[in-house]
Amino acid sequence: MSQLRPALLTVAALALSLAVATPAQAAAAPAITVEDGRTQPVFSYADAVREHVYVEAPVDSDSDGNLDKVRVDIIRPKESGPGLKVPVIIDESPYYDNSGRGNESERKAYDAAGNVTKFPLFYDNYFVPRGYAVLHVDMIGTTRSDGCPDMGGPADVLGGKAVIDWLNGRAKGFKADGSPALADWTTGKASMIGKSYDGTLANAVAATGVEGLETIVPISAISSWYKYQRSNGVIYNYDYISYLTNAVDTDPDAKCQAVRDALDAADGDDTGNYNPLWAERDYIDGTLADASKIKASVFVVHTVNDLNVKPDNFSTWWQALADRDVPRKIWVGQTQHVDPFDFEGRRGLWVDTLHRWFDYWLHGVQNGIMSEPRADVEVGPAQWITQRDWPAPFAVKAPLRPSPDGSLGLSRAAKGSTATFTDTRMNENAMVADIGTPNPGRVAFTTGELPVDLRLSGTPTVDLRVKLDKPTSNLTALLVDFGEDTRVDWRRGQGITTLTEEDCWGESTAADDGCYRKVVTNVATRPLEIIARGWIDVQNRESLSESAPLPVGEYGKVKWQTLPQDYIFKKGHRLGLVIAGTDSNYSDEAGTGARVTVDLTKSSVVVPFASPLSGLPKDKVKFHGPDRVELPQPDSEFRFF
Repeated sequence: MSQLRPALLTVAALALSLAVATPAQAAAAPAITVEDGRTQPVFSYADAVREHVYVEAPVDSDSDGNLDKVRVDIIRPKESGPGLKVPVIIDESPYYDNSGRGNESERKAYDAAGNVTKFPLFYDNYFVPRGYAVLHVDMIGTTRSDGCPDMGGPADVLGGKAVIDWLNGRAKGFKADGSPALADWTTGKASMIGKSYDGTLANAVAATGVEGLETIVPISAISSWYKYQRSNGVIYNYDYISYLTNAVDTDPDAKCQAVRDALDAADGDDTGNYNPLWAERDYIDGTLADASKIKASVFVVHTVNDLNVKPDNFSTWWQALADRDVPRKIWVGQTQHVDPFDFEGRRGLWVDTLHRWFDYWLHGVQNGIMSEPRADVEVGPAQWITQRDWPAPFAVKAPLRPSPDGSLGLSRAAKGSTATFTDTRMNENAMVADIGTPNPGRVAFTTGELPVDLRLSGTPTVDLRVKLDKPTSNLTALLVDFGEDTRVDWRRGQGITTLTEEDCWGESTAADDGCYRKVVTNVATRPLEIIARGWIDVQNRESLSESAPLPVGEYGKVKWQTLPQDYIFKKGHRLGLVIAGTDSNYSDEAGTGARVTVDLTKSSVVVPFASPLSGLPKDKVKFHGPDRVELPQPDSEFRFF
């Protein structure tokens, strides 16, 4: 035993010396981790890098002799750098120091060094721990960026594009001290997301075809500023460009007054026509951006009752994406100008769907999201369905024809049948009130009680033959659901009520939590609902770019599309068509006073009904291809249309 002790002591000493001499192996640095088809929160939000840079844009929008610099506020994992490159989520906005972002109007907050300590919305709290950088970009002319905003024009668009170029080494970036700033921490794969103006910038930048922008998520976004401020020659608001650009610019008014004056002079408010200014702000088929250039995938979110960014902005954009086979996904809601984060009962699903979308397009995670049905559609208050596409595939187009007795059906009115009204400025409540009583400012037609539910999915088309006693008239067409029902009350609070209870998405700091108040959908029980609206100036019946007055006393064809919808007309309700003059709810124009005569024999509204027509007996409906359906005719006992 005594002989073993020195040996044991020697072994122990050797082991101790080895333990002291060999450094402890450093813990492995966090890396992108994927489980269950989703990146996992392995990076510290509290320890994330918070910094800002200025990216040089190829425009001098304020004409001060210097190229504008775009302020970019960045939050990214501490570990990101040359050894761990991460993709980027961008929310570019003009609203960070005025109206704020989100349902709770969050604004940026800064520390003494000028870095952001509070990033609005949940994107930073949720995605930075999962291996993303989040950039909140001040649109040119707003907050801490240089220049002057120009409502969707070159300054707005090229400023955002420059940020994508900087991330990919194609544009200059500078730190606050003027030294070069390199984005050596990113893969160069970028996305853009945002609601309203923010989502509009995403559409616009994607339509430049910029390399490195892999996906966009435009929410309640504009695709054509003409559609935002015009409908077939009818002007919604006069001098709107100067109003909006001044509203988002918190600099002294004098700085950008010359820019605003030039925009107002070029807007064509005297005619309402589509002109070069609007072509420059058209991202589907414009002169600055064009949907044919898009390289990014697109996840569209919009609501059919958004009468701010009207839904033709998403329906025409969606069709343009489909025509070009752009990878895409869509959510269609029934509130008004509301973010999907605030769709009742959908917050968790929204965050998870967005997470999987970004993981697929930015991290390359094969999670199956592109193999799922393309469209989620709200068909009633907080009631959603999933379908292959939007509008509902195989919708059939039913031509509904007005008759002099006030009925609306499939049969043509007798030759020579007419209806008349005067183009006066009238609000929609007056247009749809007392529908069976004559009104000099409108004509109205209704079906009988519907024997089954009918779903409208898509965009109705109004096709009228009219004559005027003056060179032009504004025309309004309304599709109305007459019947007591509880519907989404999108007029009140945009369709939602904000509660006091919160839920949290992502990690938090004392300065920036990821917690937000829950919401519920507002509903109201009413005897009718205007479902679809459409407007046209008769002198724009042939062209949006050139006015052509209708010869007084001569009939002419006036055909246009209403705003799109997705809506279920309930059994027992009546479907109505109202034709009137100038809609005071949505246009600042005065009525022309023209007397409008409608040739009922050659007039109709074509409504896309989803196929199959739910509950309709098969022996009472005949399909003649995808574009025509034969429905039951009225008789003495059963009047359908």
